[in-house]
Amino acid sequence: MPEELTYKDQAAAGYDRAFARVTTHFMPFLLRAAHVAPGMHVLDIATGTGLAAEAALGVIGAAGHVTAADLSPAMVEKARQRLGNVKNVSLAVEDGQALSYPDESFDAVVCSLGLMFFPDPLRGLAEFRRVLRPGGRAAVSVNTVPERSYNTRINLAIARHVPSLMEAANRVFSLGNEMKLRSLFEGAGFRDVEIATETHRFALPSFATYFESIEQGGGAPGQTFVSLPEEVRFAVREEVRRDLGDTGGPIDIEVEYRLASGRR
Repeated sequence: MPEELTYKDQAAAGYDRAFARVTTHFMPFLLRAAHVAPGMHVLDIATGTGLAAEAALGVIGAAGHVTAADLSPAMVEKARQRLGNVKNVSLAVEDGQALSYPDESFDAVVCSLGLMFFPDPLRGLAEFRRVLRPGGRAAVSVNTVPERSYNTRINLAIARHVPSLMEAANRVFSLGNEMKLRSLFEGAGFRDVEIATETHRFALPSFATYFESIEQGGGAPGQTFVSLPEEVRFAVREEVRRDLGDTGGPIDIEVEYRLASGRR
């Protein structure tokens, strides 16, 4: 049995196919929270497959620059495939808790659905603040609760059958509390901290359409799912189906992100 959720090369390969449309919907809110504007130099940390970096490029224009960085070389390679031909973008493997960039290097820092995976989120935020120029803003997005998540709810369903995964599954929702997020930003020295909540309902033609990407190993939940014994996979699938209220027809999935930002 696995003892950790699977964040490996295969997860990177399947992420966009499975979940990009959900993440992309919330991207404008993240960029606005960071006050991203034309001409800025932006750091996208925990870039994943480069979705936030791509969205930022659409705002900053030719005069700006985006640095897309991730701890995972596999994710950086997927981001490179998305962004590699763009002149005003650079990519790097970076530890968000120990960034290699000099102080005051960026006008804005964004982190989409990444901070909750940092072993020490406060240290990560302190690094975000360090590399920001005076007056610049950092903004993060995080999941709130399992019942208003798209795919990460599956982690908890798996963990109920594989208890060794429960700690890792709960981590995904560990920063969803508004007061905790505000405390982290203020503890890292940010001023003018703002918290917002955005919710959207995604319609799918069927539960099978939704779960297909998981059964194909899409993203970390999918990679963990396909590693399980057949009887556990069946039990997890049925549990998620019941949680989503599947009746054999179209389904709606409510997804909620918490966004936090602060000024250096």
